[in-house]
Amino acid sequence: MAQQRNTWQRERVREALDDAEGFVSAQSLHQSLRDADTGIGLATVYRTLAGMTASGEADSLQSPEGEALYRACASSGHHHHLICRSCGTAVEIEARAVERWARDTAAEHGFTDAEHVIDIFGLCAACTAERAATA
Repeated sequence: MAQQRNTWQRERVREALDDAEGFVSAQSLHQSLRDADTGIGLATVYRTLAGMTASGEADSLQSPEGEALYRACASSGHHHHLICRSCGTAVEIEARAVERWARDTAAEHGFTDAEHVIDIFGLCAACTAERAATA
């Protein structure tokens, strides 16, 4: 992929993503930029997030509702996430067993160069405790 120019708009989107708590939608990131009176359009936010995801600067995943969510990437390379459905807390995890399973399953069916995306959604310990306290 061609390297993207480092424009002031791209820099502002990157800063907003760095400041965001957990994974956020492009729309909510755009709203925070709009609230800051940046004049950055939604199309620029989407384009910048796509470039950041492709370059490894941002993680992207699909919420259980099907919405694309983004977060500034804390680590490079392939990884997976545990994501709290309630508060959005995300933890990057290694999953060697998943990697073996994906490779073996692909090979069983004659596939090579297989890729996969696995994100696990649940409730974090704090949200579980809060839910139990109010039950």
